[in-house]
Amino acid sequence: MKISALQTAGTPGDVPANCGELDAACSRAVSRGSRLLITPEMFLTGYNIGERVHGLAATDLLSPVREIARRHQLALVVGLPESEHGACYNSAVFIDPDGQVRGRHRKTHLFGELDRTSFTAGDRLVSVVDFEGVRIALLICYDVEFPETVRAAAAAGADLVAVPTAQMEPYAFVADHLLRVRAWENQVYVAYANHAGAEGALRYVGRSCLVAPSGEVLDRVEHGDGLLSATIDPRVVARARDANPYLADRRVDLYTEGPVEHRAPHATRDAKDSPC
Repeated sequence: MKISALQTAGTPGDVPANCGELDAACSRAVSRGSRLLITPEMFLTGYNIGERVHGLAATDLLSPVREIARRHQLALVVGLPESEHGACYNSAVFIDPDGQVRGRHRKTHLFGELDRTSFTAGDRLVSVVDFEGVRIALLICYDVEFPETVRAAAAAGADLVAVPTAQMEPYAFVADHLLRVRAWENQVYVAYANHAGAEGALRYVGRSCLVAPSGEVLDRVEHGDGLLSATIDPRVVARARDANPYLADRRVDLYTEGPVEHRAPHATRDAKDSPC
């Protein structure tokens, strides 16, 4: 199955403008033969837009996106905020070509003051959707930086990990290096769709990429707006797992035998740093 990922600066706070850009990106993706398009984190509203995010989360954001998916007969993974029972979540929603919501992931690993003051953490480590013979796991930005999340996706049989993201300076090394490791150590495709340009005080690193289970970068956009495309083949995943049997060779009996001695962790990235 061919997939595409969108890198864009978007239009912060302007949902109709972002829907228009999504519509145009869908046309381009379909012209390339893609069956799935992945957008950046919080693409539909913008990420760093302050308190406006809560008001937008309470509106019907999904209906126009579902209509776009139906019109183009294209599956979408779209980043947007969701409001439920008084909580606001940073979400990625999977919409199939018939406009049906087939799955959603709510960001579990919140980072920085923007995330922690704006959103409630999700409670599902990884979310998985089966689509046209490909098993797709959803994560969001900082989630993919934890090895446990991608390993959980691989253990759940994922062929592809789709990661809407809002990665900013100075963390370009995540896109340049870590994603290839995540793909290799789990023998899984990784699609990383980032913002471009700037949004408020954030300066995004771009560097969206589609990575094969071998760690090979299949397509990449470094800076500016762009559309990436590549073919996802579950048979390649199966062959990679036969050749590099990390999943089969795990010593799960040791990993789950009980807690080790707890020590206070080293200081993490300072809360005043830009969030992911």
